[in-house]
Amino acid sequence: MKFILFCQNNYAFGILAPIKAVLIEKGHDYIWFVADKIVNEFPFKTENHTNLISDLESYKSDVIFVPGNQVPHYLRGLKTQIFHGLAGEKKGHFRIRHYFDLYLTQGPYFTDTFNLLKQKHKDFDVIETGWPKLDIYGRDKAGFNSEKEALLKTYNAKTILLYAPTFSPKLTSAPYLVNHIKALANNKDYLILLKFHPLMDKSWVDAYESLAKAHKNIVYQTEKNIIKFLLLSDLLISDTSSVIYEFLLLDKPVVSFNNISKNINWEDSSDFSELENLVENNLKVDPFAKSRAYICEQFHPYNDGKSALRMVDSVCDYIKENGVPEKRKLSFLRKLKIYSIFGKPSKR
Repeated sequence: MKFILFCQNNYAFGILAPIKAVLIEKGHDYIWFVADKIVNEFPFKTENHTNLISDLESYKSDVIFVPGNQVPHYLRGLKTQIFHGLAGEKKGHFRIRHYFDLYLTQGPYFTDTFNLLKQKHKDFDVIETGWPKLDIYGRDKAGFNSEKEALLKTYNAKTILLYAPTFSPKLTSAPYLVNHIKALANNKDYLILLKFHPLMDKSWVDAYESLAKAHKNIVYQTEKNIIKFLLLSDLLISDTSSVIYEFLLLDKPVVSFNNISKNINWEDSSDFSELENLVENNLKVDPFAKSRAYICEQFHPYNDGKSALRMVDSVCDYIKENGVPEKRKLSFLRKLKIYSIFGKPSKR
């Protein structure tokens, strides 16, 4: 079978890489689509890839894996939404845009809602598979232990804190925590890693990069895949970001600010000045240890490292039963939206 790995943002690389490994193992053919804005960051440059939609039209795929919100409706192939995060409370996570034939969900919390939406819209299917970005949790959770020990030794620290806020202007804590992160760095037992979303406002990126330059125990990270830093860290500081759920699934404490989730099973506060106290308390007492079990059960109950395999097997079985869709039927306005992003189909 022929697969397209569809990347509009650089976070897609880490989500799709485990799927790519399965495709190679099973002998399938694949091509990467890499949007112009991220071509220079693409980590698999020796592999078959393109930034041209016309190449995808010629390729005539059977399946298109998309960890994003849009895909050209006129491309051949089972258009499969695999999501780019676990934050169901964020605006748009459950929005049906009618671009996808199949939704591969991460756990019951997501599956139940999309099945209800399936009954309403009747133009897509839903299969629960788990999320490939987290396959490393089931295979090599302890793989960074030696790197963690080296980091702590280098910085003469005892604990690694990760600050990973959302980029959303209405939800981000970045403008409000600069001075409090600075104060947190006064405790030399802490090594503070800063990992920002690629769409974060540049003014805040600059502010935190300056902070890191001024403090030895604050390190601004530019490596694209955040999973490594989740595994290295002992506590996460955030706001309303899907990275919270990825961290909770490692059974480690989180401190967030003004999170909009309806089901908060971690430390959340509206008082930014409490950062130091909240970090200390959650490291020592870990008051939300028991309630984290809900997140594991509902958001991603798969610990076998085989979500990518389930995704590939699921789409292959789906096509055996239903065939390959040639294109999606869309409203005129949604077609215009796709044309504005990807252009019109070529005339061949």
